[in-house]
Amino acid sequence: MTTVYLVRNDNNSQFKVTLTREDTGAVIDLRNSTVRLKVKRKGTSTALLTITALGGSNFQNGQAVFSFDSAALSISAGEYLGEIETTFTSGNIETTYDEITLVVRDDY
Repeated sequence: MTTVYLVRNDNNSQFKVTLTREDTGAVIDLRNSTVRLKVKRKGTSTALLTITALGGSNFQNGQAVFSFDSAALSISAGEYLGEIETTFTSGNIETTYDEITLVVRDDY
């Protein structure tokens, strides 16, 4: 599991993931797909925000970059969980099993 550390109300935070197949280790070609990060507060079941990976991401190499603007990081300080969901042009949806931990602290 990956942990991402963020500061509340920042407007230029990013992180990158590389999605691979569990069985072969091969990267997943994400071209012509939509990759989203869904975030919920730890201990809850409702997604608070959804962030779509940036268009400039290196999708053919399985890489997706998620950018947090100030609206996304206006959430309260605390621990959150995220899942990455990929929707392919066929309409098939694949969601990562491992969740990402996001820790948000207050700004000074």
